[in-house]
Amino acid sequence: MKAIIPAAGLGTRFLPSTKCTPKEMLPVLDKPVIQYVVEEALEPEGVDDAIIVTSPGKPELLSYFQPDRSLEGLLRERGKAAYADAVAEAGSMPVDFRYQYEPRGLGHAIRSAADAVAGESFLVLLGDYVVPARDICTKMMEVSAAHAGASVIAVAPCAPEEVSRYGVIAGERAGSLPGCEDAADDEPGAVWRISGLVEKPSAEDAPSNLYIVGRYLLSPLVMDLLGDQEPGKGGEVQLTDAMARSLEREAMYAVVIDPLSGYDTGTPSGWIATNALMAAEDPRFAAAFWEAVDERGGLKR
Repeated sequence: MKAIIPAAGLGTRFLPSTKCTPKEMLPVLDKPVIQYVVEEALEPEGVDDAIIVTSPGKPELLSYFQPDRSLEGLLRERGKAAYADAVAEAGSMPVDFRYQYEPRGLGHAIRSAADAVAGESFLVLLGDYVVPARDICTKMMEVSAAHAGASVIAVAPCAPEEVSRYGVIAGERAGSLPGCEDAADDEPGAVWRISGLVEKPSAEDAPSNLYIVGRYLLSPLVMDLLGDQEPGKGGEVQLTDAMARSLEREAMYAVVIDPLSGYDTGTPSGWIATNALMAAEDPRFAAAFWEAVDERGGLKR
């Protein structure tokens, strides 16, 4: 199975930083965001390649995932073996690239990698969402296997007054992940069969409080439908529109995840919070992080 990671956006919210550094290359602790996503994509057994869909104006992504023997050698000569190993690891990952030459939406970006998936089911991981446990894709694959290879998406609960910010699913409870049989309908481990996808509904019209997180396991039909998908909201080819069309011909499921299992790095505030929260929990950085905070008198709201 292949995993597609869309990473062709301009990173407008981070300007002027992203004028010369792609948003996906901004660091979270000691690695760029994109490496966390690639590592997650390759975590499940059976996933052998990550396809990054980028734009021609982001050569830094291609360069990052290529071997750099000169840098590795220099680091080893200077006794910095751990850094050399980290550089070697990034350069040895099974990563391939496809290009989106014009910004026509998420659906169009995914369709740009159609040749790589070759008529088989595929994962999609949005490139600005970091999941340290790397377990969401495995859960989706588990649900798909239990339902004849159906498409599966990850969803999470939000407060009713927040549904207008998201794409929300309609459907009914269809089961649970093993060990989660006692989970409520909107608790982690609950599995739903999807009957509809509603984009940014009002609280009164929302069919549920379960919003779509940036992780998908999609059937070949969805990729086929993206081939002739008309532009939708914002004049762009929307993945959600092709997914909604697929419901007329095949089943689709959703697995509920913990909304705190991932970190959203798609905005400056989210990226800053991600770095702080992960630094506070990582044993490599926690002591120095809190020492630096305490030197400034602690954090104040």
